[in-house]
Amino acid sequence: MPVPIIIDCDPGHDDALAIMLAAGDPAVDLLAITTVAGNQTLDKTTLNARRVCTVAGITDVPIAAGCGRPLVQALSVAEDVHGVSGLDGPMFPEPTVDVVPEHAVDLIHRMLNGHPEPVTLVPTAPLTNIALLLTRFPQDASRIREIVLMGGSTERGNRTPAAEFNILTDPEAADIVFRSGVPVTMCGLNVTHQALATPEVVARFEGLGTPLGDMCAELLTFFASTYRTLWGFPHPPLHDPVAVARVIDPGLVHCVDANVVVELHGRYTRGATVVDLLRDVDRPVNARVAVGLETDRFWDRMIAAVTALGARTPRERG
Repeated sequence: MPVPIIIDCDPGHDDALAIMLAAGDPAVDLLAITTVAGNQTLDKTTLNARRVCTVAGITDVPIAAGCGRPLVQALSVAEDVHGVSGLDGPMFPEPTVDVVPEHAVDLIHRMLNGHPEPVTLVPTAPLTNIALLLTRFPQDASRIREIVLMGGSTERGNRTPAAEFNILTDPEAADIVFRSGVPVTMCGLNVTHQALATPEVVARFEGLGTPLGDMCAELLTFFASTYRTLWGFPHPPLHDPVAVARVIDPGLVHCVDANVVVELHGRYTRGATVVDLLRDVDRPVNARVAVGLETDRFWDRMIAAVTALGARTPRERG
């Protein structure tokens, strides 16, 4: 049976492909998409979720907007990575998919309690919505099968030397999630940097011969340009779909058990995920931490999902 999931995201180029993977792969049942401020402001990330669903023909999945700022600190967006719109590159048609008139946290709460089995949450963004859910509705923890998130790192960061963007944007929220007692799987930079969108991968999307495949190629081409400029990467890593892939087939993403704490106070290390891979400290395991990716099979699932969605949306792009 497909695993029921809710994606909490801030599209974002890699969030866009994570949505497509979740909607196009039969191993998961995408119940809802919720948005949060992160890569861009909440109005832009929500518009981008609507755009992605419109072009991918995802018309039966509710979208709800959530928190517009982190719990404590001011919002700092990633315009240098994702552009002014948060999803620069392609020309999108006017979205025809709308949001539901419900806060993201309320929608997640309602869906958790209305579904016959526990639901997996897949946050690919700052964890503000998820932390607020766990704070407002602590009883919902028993309705969550697990939280499989993209964020953090066992090594270096990408927004500061120590911290990855999603965790750094709202460290207090991340701290709440990792201390919640809900099963957590962390897919951090150390594993997502193995999901490189090489020219061969981009050519596979172009080779699909569909408007959706072409749009994915355009998204990755823009993403490649910013990664090359900012960090000198020859190919951009596709972070967020790795978390979805872990739910689709746990064998795609190899994990180890570890204790993870979020640094809240360090002058140079705020937002860092301190991962005890060697069990050096006397703290209990509270997370599965991704360390390896079956790269070829990952891209096969990604291409297959976009192929499936593209077959349902043969219309011309506007």
